[in-house]
Amino acid sequence: MDIKEINEKIHRESAFVDLLMMELGKVIVGQKYMTERLMIGMLANGHILLEGVPGLAKTLAIKSLSSAIHAKFSRIQFTPDLLPADLIGTMIYNQKQETFNVRKGPIFANFILADEINRAPAKVQSALLEAMQERQVTIGDNTFKLDDPFLVLATQNPIEQEGTYPLPEAQVDRFMLKIVIGYPTKEEEKLIIRQNISNDFPKTVPIVNVEEITKARGVVREVYMDEKIEKYIVDIVFASRSPQDYNLGSLKQLISYGGSPRASINLALAAKAYAFIKRRGYVIPEDVRAICHDVMRHRVGVTYEAEAENVTSETIINEILNAVEVP
Repeated sequence: MDIKEINEKIHRESAFVDLLMMELGKVIVGQKYMTERLMIGMLANGHILLEGVPGLAKTLAIKSLSSAIHAKFSRIQFTPDLLPADLIGTMIYNQKQETFNVRKGPIFANFILADEINRAPAKVQSALLEAMQERQVTIGDNTFKLDDPFLVLATQNPIEQEGTYPLPEAQVDRFMLKIVIGYPTKEEEKLIIRQNISNDFPKTVPIVNVEEITKARGVVREVYMDEKIEKYIVDIVFASRSPQDYNLGSLKQLISYGGSPRASINLALAAKAYAFIKRRGYVIPEDVRAICHDVMRHRVGVTYEAEAENVTSETIINEILNAVEVP
C-alpha cells in the first residue's frame, strides 16, 4: 500500500480522534499532553501508568475517556487488604447444584481504572499484570479471554510512600507509557474553579464505539515506518543499555539497566499512533522524539551514584536523544 492510500485511510478512520478530544475537553481543562497520551495508548493497544500529585484529574480523565466510548468500564480502588480474587473473580459453591460456579471479577471490562495501584500488595499487582500481558484470566480450571479492547489505566501518587508497595521494575515494564502530569497554568486553574463551582458540571456522552477503535488500531499498524526510523529507535534503546558505544561513557556509571525489547516495540507502536493522531501515513523522527520520554522513563534504571548527583531517567533520556544521530 502506498503512502497516499494510507493517508486517505487515516483521514477517514481518525475523524473520531478530534471528536473524542473535544468531548474530553468539556470536562478536562488543559492537560492536552495527558489526553493525547491516553489516545496513543488506546490506539496502540498499550496500558498506561499515570503519575502525579493528588487533584490533577487523573481519575477524572480516565473516567471521562471511558464514558465517551460505548464500552464497559471498571474502577478498582487498590488498597492494602485487596485480594487477587477481588480483582479477577473466584469460584463460588452452589449448594443447590452441589457445584462450583465461576464468579467473574471487575477485570472483565474494556477499560480498567486501577486507582492508586501502588497501595495494593505484590500478589494483587501480579494478578492484574498477568491479565495485562496475556490478555486472559485463569479462575480454577477455566481460562477466560478478556474483552477487546482491554486497556489498563493505572494511577499512582509519587509523594506519599508510607503504606505503599512500589511496582517492581519487571511489572512497570508492562506499561507502554508512563505519563507524569504537572500542575495547570494560572489561566487553566481559573477555568477549573469556575467549572467546579457552577451549578451544572459538564459530562461526557458516548460518541465512539468499540468497533471504530478496533478499526483505527488496524490502520495505526499500517502507518509506514522507514528502515532508518527503525534503526533510530534501536539506537536509542541500545544507547540506554551500552552508552559507551554512543560516546556517552559518562552515563555508564549512572544507568543500572536500560530499555528492554518491549521498549523498542512500544516506541515503534507509539510513534505510529502519534503519526496517526497527526494525520500522517508515515513516521518521522520527531514522532519518536515526542513520545520517547513516555515510553522510556520507567524503563531506564538509575544507580545510587545518579541519585546522589540528582540525575533522573529524564536527564539520561535527554542525553541519549542529543547524542544519537537523527536520520
